[in-house]
Amino acid sequence: MIAADVFTTLDIELKPDPSRTVIRPFSFEYPSAFNQTPTRLQEVAARVMALEPEARDRMLRLLNDAMATRHRNVENVFLRRFEEVKGDLGDLDVPEKRDQLLLGAYFSQEYAFESAALFNPSIVTLPDQDPNDDSIRFIISLRGVGEGHISSVTFRTGTWDGGTDLVVDPPSEQGVPPRIDSDNDGWVRMRAEDSEDISETVIFPILPSQRKGVEDLRLVRFTDHDGVESVIGTYTAFDGNTARAELLRGIDQRTFEMRALTGEMAGYKGMALFPRRVDGRFAMIGRQDNVNLWLLYSDDLLNWDEGSPIMGPKYPWEFVQIGNCGSPIEIDEGWLLFTHGVGMVRGYCVGACLLDKDDPSKVLARTPSPLLFPSGEQRGGYVPNVTYSCGALLHRRRILLPYAIGDEYSAFATGSVDDLLGVMV
Repeated sequence: MIAADVFTTLDIELKPDPSRTVIRPFSFEYPSAFNQTPTRLQEVAARVMALEPEARDRMLRLLNDAMATRHRNVENVFLRRFEEVKGDLGDLDVPEKRDQLLLGAYFSQEYAFESAALFNPSIVTLPDQDPNDDSIRFIISLRGVGEGHISSVTFRTGTWDGGTDLVVDPPSEQGVPPRIDSDNDGWVRMRAEDSEDISETVIFPILPSQRKGVEDLRLVRFTDHDGVESVIGTYTAFDGNTARAELLRGIDQRTFEMRALTGEMAGYKGMALFPRRVDGRFAMIGRQDNVNLWLLYSDDLLNWDEGSPIMGPKYPWEFVQIGNCGSPIEIDEGWLLFTHGVGMVRGYCVGACLLDKDDPSKVLARTPSPLLFPSGEQRGGYVPNVTYSCGALLHRRRILLPYAIGDEYSAFATGSVDDLLGVMV
């Protein structure tokens, strides 16, 4: 068997859907050279309030007709937005609910969060699986890109039997953005309180560090030394100039906590957490120099100062750089790590390596040729020549690997651990 035959691609594809939208804040102000009082926001609010009551009644009916069919509890969304901006309205008095709704709508916008792309998937099992069930339930996270090339995180659920029987549940037509519920001890808690299904929950940039995107979430089901399990993700926060690593912690399917990682190793993309401590310490895989795989250690999940390269480019398809495609997966033989390699014409391919279970700095074997790569019909896309993943799933020595094509849409492949190890050298 050759590496290209290890995985069987499935027919299921997840493609961007411009009809899926969220309502997010809309802010505007004068250019700095034209700053004045009243502010632009105050002027818009005053224009609305100067309308005759009948006109405002008609506007509210039009607003409800347009938005209520696409968004659940839309009145609550606009009222919350009014509460966020009312302190900036100066002396303007807005006592009536109708006018609060209208002003909330003026300072909001509908955003198609996955209109351009839906890619770079990661995957973990749902909790409370039946160990005797042949099939497992899972959550997939995906990076959605919309207007302004802003990245958000959206989710899907599904079932996999360990073979080629894969079902991805249809997403809800609703999209619910998070709002900051609290900010304590460096953790920001987000809550999408109107979300009734995790496919409705959209993790949209809400912090200054994420202004241009929450990118490439790498999920892992982490088990600590006390046996407590949690879903943790590392992602890249991008503000338009600087990228940094941040941590996401799932509380439930509507509530998440996030915070920035600190330390000399944290200011980089593509960090992926091991699913448990290694020799009593937290461990991650990264690509701190944008060329090699790095192994990072820390006694503190949030602060990362220690790391060194463990594997560099060796084969032509990875001569430019290598990095991880998600968190390492523990198998009997060691740590199975899917990798990406960059070669000619900035082509991204997926490979794998095996790390020693007790000392992951030791690379026991690796794939000399790629497992998945852009085919002739897949070389276009939002970003051409890219095959990429942010995580795979293991079930009874079988692998389910969701992967992105052309930074545009996502597909799935399955294969066996034994076949994969058999093509490593």
